[in-house]
Amino acid sequence: MSTSTVNLTPIGDRILVKPLASEEKTKGGIILPDSAKEKPQKGEVVAVGKGKVTDDGKLIEMEVKAGDIILYGKYSGTEIKYEGEEYLFIKQSEVLAICG
Repeated sequence: MSTSTVNLTPIGDRILVKPLASEEKTKGGIILPDSAKEKPQKGEVVAVGKGKVTDDGKLIEMEVKAGDIILYGKYSGTEIKYEGEEYLFIKQSEVLAICG
């Protein structure tokens, strides 16, 4: 696990994720071309916001932290490119699980 340092701070309950590379081969050893690869659904949390503020002003703290490996929905978040790297901004509610 390599925690990156990025000069981006998510706001509210958003999370900045570095998607992990998808598999190059199937379990049977067949090499997949880029067009056949699945969109990654696993990534490393790079940065997190402070949390969600409820209507009555209470702060709900984040359950994930920088360095966590998470699973998220296939079409979750907003893809961005920053300093030549690809990242994904997602809301905490789109995180399905923390790995490990």
